[in-house]
Amino acid sequence: MARAPDPATVPVCRMPVIPNRMAHAISDDPSRAWDPLILLIDKDKGWTSFDVIRKMRGLSPLRKMGHAGTLDPMATGLLIILSGKATKLMNHVLGSSKEYTATMRLGERTPSYDAETEVSERLDASGITDAMIEQVVPSFTGDITQTTPAYSAVKVEGERLYRKARRGERVKLPTRDVTIHELEISGRRGVEVDFRVVCSSGTYIRSLAHEMGDMLGVGAHLTSLRRTRVGEFNVESAWTIDRLEQEMKVHEN
Repeated sequence: MARAPDPATVPVCRMPVIPNRMAHAISDDPSRAWDPLILLIDKDKGWTSFDVIRKMRGLSPLRKMGHAGTLDPMATGLLIILSGKATKLMNHVLGSSKEYTATMRLGERTPSYDAETEVSERLDASGITDAMIEQVVPSFTGDITQTTPAYSAVKVEGERLYRKARRGERVKLPTRDVTIHELEISGRRGVEVDFRVVCSSGTYIRSLAHEMGDMLGVGAHLTSLRRTRVGEFNVESAWTIDRLEQEMKVHEN
């Protein structure tokens, strides 16, 4: 089995340089620019992570691609695409810390812990003060144990949890230990609370919102999520899919 390449030697595709321009710097073969390659993408809302992979396979001469860390369709932000031999770096990238900005809505619970499912319970959150929100932050900072959302891809008894949830089947949800390095309340508009979190790999931000809402006694669910950093990589230097496609077409012409 071939060894994984040294991460320090793998090219990273950031704006404004497109892979095809990288190819001309090393050879006349465009596939050389994609193998190995780390490509930074700023995912749009509504796209699945695999939608992005399919799109990139259409732009690239290679089919061997993967993403390092799923983003739910509702989420936007940094999705790292690994191409060619860089796919062997999957575990290396997955283990990196991640940073997000997010918004939760107090007073409403949903089965998925986010806005992807209908509100299942409403409670009066008008009495929740800024000070009360700040008081729960320390309980969710450091090493914590999270409950995995029922609507997730984690397998229980050999089946994805979201399949069981869609059938209305109730199961004991697994937990996982994660680390919240930083948790900061960054703004508030009534029941909408903005926050920033730096966390270990495997953290569910929607579980964080759900559990903070429970501690406040009024429930909450995630209404927006944006991944801004994975390890050393930042979304500011990532390509949107539309812009990358446009630039590659211009370069081909």
